[in-house]
Amino acid sequence: MMTKDAHQAADAAPALDACGALPSAGAALRPRDVAASCGSRAYAALDLGTNNCRLLVGTPAPGGNFRVVDSFSRIVRLGEGLGATGNLSDAAMDRAVAALRNCADKLARRPVRALQAVTTEACRRAGNGAAFLARVEAETGLRLRVISAREEAELAMESCAPLLEPGDRRALLFDIGGGSTEIAWIRIHPGRQVPELIGYISVPVGVVTLSERCGPSCFTEAGFHAVVDEVAAKLAGFDAVHCIGQEIRAGGVRLMGTSGTVTTLAGVAMALPRYRRPLVDGQTLEACVADQALGDLFALGRDGLAAHPCVGPDRVDFVLPGCAVYAAIRRVWPVPRLTVADRGLREGILLRLMRADRLVGARRAAPRGWHGTA
Repeated sequence: MMTKDAHQAADAAPALDACGALPSAGAALRPRDVAASCGSRAYAALDLGTNNCRLLVGTPAPGGNFRVVDSFSRIVRLGEGLGATGNLSDAAMDRAVAALRNCADKLARRPVRALQAVTTEACRRAGNGAAFLARVEAETGLRLRVISAREEAELAMESCAPLLEPGDRRALLFDIGGGSTEIAWIRIHPGRQVPELIGYISVPVGVVTLSERCGPSCFTEAGFHAVVDEVAAKLAGFDAVHCIGQEIRAGGVRLMGTSGTVTTLAGVAMALPRYRRPLVDGQTLEACVADQALGDLFALGRDGLAAHPCVGPDRVDFVLPGCAVYAAIRRVWPVPRLTVADRGLREGILLRLMRADRLVGARRAAPRGWHGTA
């Protein structure tokens, strides 16, 4: 969880390295960085997604929180053309490597105690994904780990757990990504810090893949609703297996969204003159208010979206495809309120790294067993 004034792996605690620090389980640091990291209090998480490259560096804060000390985000569209060719394009890989080189430079200037770097759907699907990751390591020194859809869901769940409230029995968490949409069905146990993942589904539709396949048609009512129908059909089986609709009718189910789509909806619903994360993260909207914001975005058209301060020209092609996915989720699971989370994989990774380090420190500090003599 992040402190209020900041922007916001392995489950088992890994062994300490020679500096008494956690090893960089997901990425390779250059030797000079490893040496300099001894004594550092900072941790770093890097997430290379289908659409964005993001870095977050934080230091522990009281209460299991963390304070952000550095960050980086750039749209790289790594998954551009992947749906048509099955491979990452040269231009997309070049954009991603350039962004990752910036991340590596930041890490060289700010040594960290532990770093984990992950990548998701684009590299899971691409036929040349392994070759691309080898190139990344050779050119930047960063070793990215391809994580599963389940781990994606678990990390998002961990980062969003602080937004749960007393009275929540279940949570339905969705992340509309660039290449896929992850849905997590969660059980909340009172008194437990991390909730339980009951089930998850990774739907192979995201804002990049949809924008390439049917982006222009999403600006028409018929095309938009066709995407809603398609995605809703893909969610129906998951709903039936877990009886989620029945649980919603029983009450105590929180709908939570973490993605650019839902944060944009929140920014529009709140009539923000420009997007401000501290005002949006953790905000709970009435579903009818979010639906109205969706309608407002659709009515703007391409030029209006490009000019909107919560969208902009870089994201104009992705907003309505993402809104169509959200509308499908709302159709299948009509929960009356939506909790908006501007947090995700990076925050979950940082929380895991810090918790693992605390566990290791506690084990080292524990007194050894005393054995008396007869």
